[in-house]
Amino acid sequence: MNRPIHATQGRYAPPTPARELTVTSADGAALHVEEYGPGGAPTVVLAHGWTCSIAFWAPVIRELSRDHRVIAYDQRGHGRSAPPPYGGYTTETLADDLAAVLDQTLATGPDGRREQAVVVGHSMGGMTIMAAARRPELRERAAAVLMCSTGAGALLAETLVVPTPRGRVRERVHTLVLGSAAPLGRVTPVGRRVLRYVTMGRAATREMTDACARIVHACPRRVRAQWGHMMGEMDLAANVGELTPPTAVVVGTADRLTPPVHAHRIVEALPNPLGLTVLPGIGHMTPVEVPDAVADAIRGLVADHLTDPAPAPAEASPKASAVADAATAKEPSA
Repeated sequence: MNRPIHATQGRYAPPTPARELTVTSADGAALHVEEYGPGGAPTVVLAHGWTCSIAFWAPVIRELSRDHRVIAYDQRGHGRSAPPPYGGYTTETLADDLAAVLDQTLATGPDGRREQAVVVGHSMGGMTIMAAARRPELRERAAAVLMCSTGAGALLAETLVVPTPRGRVRERVHTLVLGSAAPLGRVTPVGRRVLRYVTMGRAATREMTDACARIVHACPRRVRAQWGHMMGEMDLAANVGELTPPTAVVVGTADRLTPPVHAHRIVEALPNPLGLTVLPGIGHMTPVEVPDAVADAIRGLVADHLTDPAPAPAEASPKASAVADAATAKEPSA
């Protein structure tokens, strides 16, 4: 029997959401969304990265949901969200989905005032935020942004997964790695070691590695390959200069997938940068490797930029519908 697709106990087990929602994207696709924490609290929206799911954010959600309303969603084709149609694995699809989540989960008051949130993206989630930089939903709804372990382009040239010299051979090898549709199968000791090497720093624990491996191995291989191809070809450099909300960036020095050179380029191009935090020895999976540091950074953004209370009474979008009671939707967390 296959192991569960996420940790079922401990810090890396997904907590029980307050409610689950379905958000409808621009093309009519259903996106799975989960809400945690007390209603009326400052809101944080989380967008996970490539091959992951809401479960990836478990330790950060555990920390923040005590006194924040946390909205997390499964990116297209990941977790319980519908995959894109043929030809739909694009940055525009990512932007459409984030815009829909912001528009349909954040309240609008009777006076027309719109609730804001701190918007956080890891890896492809950060790329999602950059893709949506010109969207009014992001500009109006994001009080501040945090991007962790991400890049705006040139991923194939800079990625350090395979230690080959810079040039066409290196880019070709990394194209094959990112776009591979090979089945990952069940999580094995060898699989864990490979995942740890590619995505995490040397100090990553067995618990961290196992939690990430279960999530990554659960991603459908076609989805993994198609989004991998997209990331290898994308160029969001021009979008960074139009990301107007105050934006902070976090990266680990041991990040092989999106090395620190990407973070430095992003910060230099941002119109309203809040600085770059470089974490020594940390790999690509920052929200799992150092969840307290990521949660603290989010708390700081909330304290500094999300001072206006949410509109009341809250008016839910008719396109966002509750789909399950949280008490029966998830396994009990430890």
